[in-house]
Parts: sequence; structure tokens; C-alpha cells
Amino acid sequence: MENSYLDMELLRFSTAGSVDDGKSTLIGRLLFDSKSIFEDQLEQVASSSKRRGLEQTDLALLTDGLRDEREQGITIDVAYRYFATPKRKFIIADTPGHIQYTRNMVTGASTANLSLILIDARKGLVEQTYRHSFIASLLQIPHLIVCINKMDLVGYSEEVFEKIKKDYQAFSAKLDVKDIRFIPISALNGDNVVNPSEKMSWFKGATLLYTLETIHIASDYNHIDCRFPVQTVIRPKKDEFHDYRGYAGRVAGGVFKKGDQVVALPSGFSSKISGIHTLNGEIEEAFAPMSVSISLEDDIDIGRGDMIVSKSNQPDVVQEIDVMLCWFNNKGLQPRSKFNLMHANNEVKAMITAIHYKLDINSLQKNEDDKTVGMNDIIRVSLRTTKPIMKDAYRKNRLTGSIILIDEVTNETVAAGMII
Repeated sequence: MENSYLDMELLRFSTAGSVDDGKSTLIGRLLFDSKSIFEDQLEQVASSSKRRGLEQTDLALLTDGLRDEREQGITIDVAYRYFATPKRKFIIADTPGHIQYTRNMVTGASTANLSLILIDARKGLVEQTYRHSFIASLLQIPHLIVCINKMDLVGYSEEVFEKIKKDYQAFSAKLDVKDIRFIPISALNGDNVVNPSEKMSWFKGATLLYTLETIHIASDYNHIDCRFPVQTVIRPKKDEFHDYRGYAGRVAGGVFKKGDQVVALPSGFSSKISGIHTLNGEIEEAFAPMSVSISLEDDIDIGRGDMIVSKSNQPDVVQEIDVMLCWFNNKGLQPRSKFNLMHANNEVKAMITAIHYKLDINSLQKNEDDKTVGMNDIIRVSLRTTKPIMKDAYRKNRLTGSIILIDEVTNETVAAGMII
């Protein structure tokens, strides 16, 4: 049983919405109705609700884990929640709705398979809806679920739902998202969250939890381009494994099989795969997002930050890249600053050589005149690195197409970027 639990598929999803759209209540409802919380947590929340003079237990308090969030009744940072049902394991990144937390949203959504966008049925589409949807599209999140919440406050009206759905579809036609679904819900009363709603019999779709459990995510990974960034070299010092040398890491794309012809980059030396191992022993093939150790027939010099790729399909090995950056630091971007650039286990020094434009997330306009960069700005830049990196375009592979920049002096993460 234990093993099958470990082997269960993991779905990561982020939640986004405007302030008071009911994100925290929705997550609380998911955890509560899927029986994923402990009695003592519920008791704490119940007593906290009583203290505030509320008549019923406020499920939103389940997710507001930080004390000052509970006091102020807001979500400030990205809060990660873990829960599981018999079908799947889930990690939720609950991101704040306020405009000044764009960077938190980018952080929470960067590894997500799916984004949950909440819309208040009374208000319809608001500026934050456009903003969050655009970021989901920028980060190439494959699936969006638009939850139209607070349906109880509009009399569970099908017309209201259909109008918001139509408005959203008109706007999302401009975005690069392949799979968008719409669900009318009431997080407060639990309609269509885990259990189907009796009050909205007109809605023939699945509940939110059922959709989360069954949405097909296996093909979200790139299974065409073979990419294996090396994290560490394994040299056991035991006699029985005296000659073993394995390269450990996580498959970032493609399928690797025993006997495949591969090339180690940036050196360009080629070899054949002699074995692929996991903690449970040898396997015949490995694909994203598995963590494995690969051994080769030839003893070639490979270290952390190198990449093992298919001989017939290789990434670009470059020192100049164009990137869409989300700026995280409140200091803003200083000209000629030097950074440590992290890319798929590889760390190199880098410098921004040009700022091309700043993107206005609300209007999607490119501003080429204003080049001052502050926190939460999204900009297009050119970077030069001191050593080559092995990159793909972000839209082709989210793992080998993304970078982060770290300030050389303070060691702070100042930006995250998508390679164009």
C-alpha cells in the first residue's frame, strides 16, 4: 500500500483571484469536504471563528497559517498546502490577490500543472482576473479552471454563470492556454466543490474535486526532447560497486532508454546509456519528471550543471539569451548589475546587456520608453553569461527554459525568467 501511495500521481495547482473572492474559503472547503484536515485543526479554527463572533466555522482560516494573516484576515505570502485523495496527491500554492504580490503569484504558479482562477459571481471579470490569467498564460500553465464563486449570492443563476463564461472566453482567446474549464460553485456552502450541487441542476459538468482528480496531466511534460540536467555524480566507495559511476538528477524532458546514444553537454562527448537506476533498482526507461541515476558505457568527464541529451536532438548551447523576466526585488534593477544565473542545476555569472520593453500586464501593451524596473515589473531583456548554458525555449520545456537571477552581493533571488 505504501508503495502505491508513493507512486500516486502528483498534481500541483495554484489558486488566484481578487481579494475576498473566496480563495481561502474554497481551499478550506476542499480540505474539509475531502476529509484532509485533522480534528485539532478544525477545533482551532472553530474557536478562532467564535472569537470573531461568527455564527459558523470560517473555513478560510484553515489556510491562513501565518498568525498576522489570521489577525488581518488576508493572505500575504504563498502558502503551500498538501492533501491527498485515493486518486491523487495535491500540492496547492495559495497566492495572494493584491496587485503588489505579482511576484508571489509567479513563484506559486511556476511549477503548477493547473491554475484555479476565482471570479466573484456578483462582480464578474475584474482587473485581477486579467492579470492572473495573463500570468498563467505567460508561465505556460497547461490547464485553467475558472471557478465562478458565490453563486449562492446571485440565486444560483445560470444566466449569470453563462455571461461570465462568455466574457472570459472572449478575453482568453488572446491568451496561450489550451485547456480552460468553467465550474459554478459556492465555496461557503460547498456547492460543486467536492459534492455536486442540488441547487444548480442546470450545470452538467463535474465538481471541482472530480476535475482535479481526473484531469489528464501526464502529457503536460515534454516527452520528445531528451534532457537530463546532472545534479550530482554518484561514486559509491564500496567494493561491490567499485567501478560504478552514475549521474543523478531529474529528467526534464524526453524518454531515456538503456542503449540510447547520448551526448554530454557542453563538452560534446558522446556515449551510450548502460543502465538507469532508481531507489527501487534498475529500470528500462526514464521520463519526466522521474528522478534517476544514469550510467554510461564510457568514462567521460561530466559534473553538476552538465546535461545529458539525445544525440539526434540537442538544445542550444549559448552565452546570450533573450528572456521575459519578472522582477522580484524592491531595489529595482540597477544598470550593469552582475548576477548569478541558475539554470537546470547549472550556475553561471551573467549580466543584463539590454532592456527591450516593460509589459503592462493590464493592457498587454509593450512600453519601450520607460526602462525603469521596479518590483513586480515584467520586462523583456537580453542576458550574457560567462559560460555556456544548454537552453530550450520556455514554451517548449518549462524546466530547461526557465532561469532565476541571484544578486551576487546580497545573495537574494531578484528575478525569475522565461527564455524566449
